[in-house]
Amino acid sequence: MYARRGMWHSSRTSPAPQAASRVGENLRVYAIGDIHGRRDLMIELLSLISEDADQFDDTRLVRLVFLGDYIDRGDDAAGVLSALRQLSEDAGAGVVFLRGNHEDALLAFLQEPQERKEWLEFGARQTLASYGIELPRRGAREKDLVEVRDALFAALGPEIGFLASMETHARFGDVIFTHAAGNPGPGAFLEDVASMIWGHPDGLVDAPLPGHLVVHGHYDAPDPVVRTGRICVDTGAYYTGRLTAVRLDAGVGFLSAGG
Repeated sequence: MYARRGMWHSSRTSPAPQAASRVGENLRVYAIGDIHGRRDLMIELLSLISEDADQFDDTRLVRLVFLGDYIDRGDDAAGVLSALRQLSEDAGAGVVFLRGNHEDALLAFLQEPQERKEWLEFGARQTLASYGIELPRRGAREKDLVEVRDALFAALGPEIGFLASMETHARFGDVIFTHAAGNPGPGAFLEDVASMIWGHPDGLVDAPLPGHLVVHGHYDAPDPVVRTGRICVDTGAYYTGRLTAVRLDAGVGFLSAGG
């Protein structure tokens, strides 16, 4: 993997929360935002992360957290999933893969192609094309949808097990990582799995889980968004050409590939 461009910068929205005591004194965590089929940016960002981690001479262990939405909208979902599955096999417990709403929709379509065909309307065209599968026309019959499902199932191969194994959230110290923030209602955050994957109408408050820092993607913006109790690192890779990660250790920083 070779880096071309990248930079560390402070958030342009508000001061970053201190993370030293939150992820733990022995960890350095890089959380990577929504990839959406941009394998090129993912490879570049992983190279930048590797170079950055190598600069430190402390004893912190490096952990990677991928925040979901690996597929759809960008053109190389197949390449992204293949590379990430290989990374999961090579890195083992050092890498966490969270399920995004696009992966959730794909898995639902595989189970019930007629009932869950809405996936085809929000980004599936590019994912199917990356596997050489043509999107059915509007008004497709159930038979057509089943044929697409069967073709996709065969094309995914081992990636199906990889997709099904993805977590809904991860925790390091007092930092909670999810795809789409979550339900900020009292006692509801970790229990409301759907909201961690698909989002919640009230999820974008400054501190969705009091006493914790929530790191998430899903809500794209040109720059990372930093609030008192949450950080969003979805910088719209498929249309901005910029993929972002946040680094949490003795402080908070952002690394971007592509721009």
